[in-house]
Amino acid sequence: MNAPVVLVTGALTGIGRATALAFARQGARIVVSGRREEAGVALAAELRALGAQAEFLRADVRIEGEVRSLVEQTVERFGRLDMAVNNAGTEGQLGPITGQSVDNYTATFETNVLGTLLALKHEMRVMLKQGSGAIVNLSSVAGQVGIAGASVYAASKHAVEGLTKSAALEGAAAGVRVNAVAPGPVATEMLDRFTGGDEAAKAGFLASIPARRAATPDEIAQTVVFLASDAARYLTGQSVTVDGGYTAQ
Repeated sequence: MNAPVVLVTGALTGIGRATALAFARQGARIVVSGRREEAGVALAAELRALGAQAEFLRADVRIEGEVRSLVEQTVERFGRLDMAVNNAGTEGQLGPITGQSVDNYTATFETNVLGTLLALKHEMRVMLKQGSGAIVNLSSVAGQVGIAGASVYAASKHAVEGLTKSAALEGAAAGVRVNAVAPGPVATEMLDRFTGGDEAAKAGFLASIPARRAATPDEIAQTVVFLASDAARYLTGQSVTVDGGYTAQ
């Protein structure tokens, strides 16, 4: 059997990068995407050094023509699309609801919601036609509970959860699965921004996590890889929370 073809958006840092590396170690054929050409080319070279066939394609998930081209070029390069990981996202401008702006709402939803919708649209067109495929969207615990000071981000991730469930229902009979991963705090630059770059604030937040630490990007990536694999072939329409026990409290 040929190695699966995987597309990862938002692949240049954090969870996206860790996910691309995890697929590469399994021998997948990978297309990584993001907006920074130099970083993308370097990542593709790193993946090839691990033995994977890998390409970087620049795309902005907020622009439909670029998303359509990204998916089409992936299929042109490798002949099919077996798995897709829609990871591109932003936390936007954090702060109380009373300080939120239309501009922040628009920017956050364009990346997190419109970007996920456009990726799903064009990925599913390919997968439905070929009669198989697995998609994993990156949600967040903020898609399941409220987060004071992150209302717009939380709303956008709640929307990702709704898109995931609806797309799963549309794809199930055709053999296309759609799930989400909802991480809690992860040791990335986003966590630093969430805690304002304050190490004491970060330590206080992590102390509220039953596991008493943040996840590593690779711990989230391993869950993504599982959901995309045949080991999860009867699992669809679900959001798997990986949060060190945060939402169990």
